[in-house]
Amino acid sequence: MERELALEIVRVTEVAALASSQWMGRGKKNEADNAATTAMRAMFDSVAMNGTVVIGEGELDEAPMLYIGEKLGNAKYPEVDVAVDPLEGTNIVAKGSTNAMAVIAVADKGNLLHAPDMYMQKIAVGPNAAGKINLDDPLEKTLETIARANNKRIKDLTVIIQERDRHQEIIEKVRDIGARVKLFGDGDVGAAIATAFPETGIDLFLGTGGAPEGVISAAALKALGGEMQGRLVPMNDEEYQRCVKMGLKDPRQLLKMEDLVKGDDAIFAATGVTDGELLKGVRFMGGDLAETHSIVMRAKTKTIRFIRTIHSLPHKPHLIMD
Repeated sequence: MERELALEIVRVTEVAALASSQWMGRGKKNEADNAATTAMRAMFDSVAMNGTVVIGEGELDEAPMLYIGEKLGNAKYPEVDVAVDPLEGTNIVAKGSTNAMAVIAVADKGNLLHAPDMYMQKIAVGPNAAGKINLDDPLEKTLETIARANNKRIKDLTVIIQERDRHQEIIEKVRDIGARVKLFGDGDVGAAIATAFPETGIDLFLGTGGAPEGVISAAALKALGGEMQGRLVPMNDEEYQRCVKMGLKDPRQLLKMEDLVKGDDAIFAATGVTDGELLKGVRFMGGDLAETHSIVMRAKTKTIRFIRTIHSLPHKPHLIMD
């Protein structure tokens, strides 16, 4: 992949964020998702690449999708896999809450796991603990390992976990061991990659969530020097067979970084829709101007860029605003 592709990809997340942000706080998650998807699809038509969607927009949200197998871009090369979540946090935007983003991950063709839309057990850490964890380790050992890696006491660690009934046992166990717990509602891509930024104070991401988000997070953490591991959780035989058809001989195998994102290169881009720990949300400044905050990174060079952009909305041909 050429380095110029990274900046082209962030242009796509910017328009998706701008389009969906108009629905912030209006209580209409599908409308927000549809706006992000429509803008993202249109902008992809201007990108010089031959992309194939291998992880598409969430079927569980019953919203229009950038579907698996869809072709994106206007060139023959480079041939790339694309993982998209036009609006990571549809409920967040509908409620006007925090940490909603438009996100994209891109890798050379064949290098992203074709993760089905089902649950995945996940663990993520930043660079200090990368290569030292294992999803199958007892939680006590994992916390001890991360404490040593980050030069902290266990009682000073912060574990971020999605606030769901299925996680109650994990939450209680983390507390019993002595670490601190930070709960979040939606948006586990942002929660996972927060482990790689010391200023967030997050040491460990843990829990069961969407498999597509797990692969997207892994692409980001590869660029950041962190680590993600996962294991698919088929809920029935139909989901199990779906995994097999997508190329996983053992759907319940431990998936390490090289299983999730192969090779030494991947691009991750995200633009904030609502304010979060890493990115500010879209600001409408008056006079048909809007401001976005984005991050774009590349695994091969370990380059991380934070981008602040002022947009003149009437000059955005790919942007549909009500």
